Amino acid sequence: MASVPRPAAAAHSAAGGATPAGTAAHPDIHAHRILILDFGAQYTQLIARRVRELGVYCEIHPWDLGDAGVRAFGARGVILSGGPETVTTASAPRAPAAVYELGVPVLGICYGMQTMAQQLGGRVAPGTEREFGYAEVTVSGASRLLDELADRRNPAGQAVLDVWMSHGDRVDALPPGFSVTAATGAIPFAAMSDERRHFYGVQFHPEVTHTTQGTKLLERFVREICGADALWSVGNIIEDAIARLRAQVGHGKVLLGLSGGVDSSVVAALLHRTIGEQLICVFVDHGLLRLGEAESVMSVFAQHLGAQVIRVDRARSIPTSSSPPAPAPARRRSSSRTTTWAGSPRGCASSSSSRCASCSRTRCAGSAPSSGCRASSPIATPSRGPGSRCGFSARCAPSTPICCGAPMRSTSRSCADTTSTTA
Repeated sequence: MASVPRPAAAAHSAAGGATPAGTAAHPDIHAHRILILDFGAQYTQLIARRVRELGVYCEIHPWDLGDAGVRAFGARGVILSGGPETVTTASAPRAPAAVYELGVPVLGICYGMQTMAQQLGGRVAPGTEREFGYAEVTVSGASRLLDELADRRNPAGQAVLDVWMSHGDRVDALPPGFSVTAATGAIPFAAMSDERRHFYGVQFHPEVTHTTQGTKLLERFVREICGADALWSVGNIIEDAIARLRAQVGHGKVLLGLSGGVDSSVVAALLHRTIGEQLICVFVDHGLLRLGEAESVMSVFAQHLGAQVIRVDRARSIPTSSSPPAPAPARRRSSSRTTTWAGSPRGCASSSSSRCASCSRTRCAGSAPSSGCRASSPIATPSRGPGSRCGFSARCAPSTPICCGAPMRSTSRSCADTTSTTA
């Protein structure tokens, strides 16, 4: 997923350029951004959706993005996704070292927590019990990420979270500087944190709805810990698109093919709002639209929005009738159990093929031998009976039966061996 560049207007402002008089400066909706490194989890896209639902722009990049790419992204925070691999192998995917050197908060989820622990000096071991599905996590230590999050409390007064687990390995020893913040009955380190560096890890998946406090946990990390503002909203996205379009078009004109579909309609609406009369739409009524749809398109864009729309009527150019399609080749059936098709089997030049009356294997009938087929007589037809000998004396072993379950030995590719399949 390619990074979205900053708008030209925002870059101009950042460089010290003045905003034109009477024009309100719109926020750079990509300035506060979260980097999500994908380790192959099935829920990675869901992480991005949750972050954007919180009003923060984010992008998904592969785990091997590289140090330069991580630094160039300019993230307010980094999320390490889950994944199907095991950290315990030498070739396991690992986060770029720059992730831990940026000085921004990092959240590891499932595999992301494990690779964080392994890379920073902890230890990960195969779990004695695999967990998949519902689990109860008990908050056992103070953490900015988990404080005041609870579905209920146990008799000891500790917060209990209903979460979704999906893992085999587990963190067996914490890295230096980390402390345990949650546990389950199966794993002692279900969550960990290093408050000084703002590094956090959770073994469960906060992005799925089964983790009931998951949205609050992600909001805590993205909005509070990372300090990202909620700039990614529908209104700001529209204003950002308008600014980009205005900078790109300038005083020129735009010719737009308007079909009435979602894509062209959205572009037409944005362009008309941005450049007004500089937009010229061409709508071709080809006669294949639904009843009244052409009139609806003209009503919405020409009358309601006031856009300049040129309607081209091509409905009458479509012929009212056409020649009927050519019939499909007919399949002929004989009165016996042998079925014959027009044409020849692959690799055989004879004009037809037959099906054995006993074992139903398809064979070349050899009715029109040529240079491509050396059959001297029909093979395995009801008249000759099962167990007939091969007629391809120059191509097959003549002593081997070719039907009724007996294998056929072929010295070269011929019509006999290329059609030796059970029907």
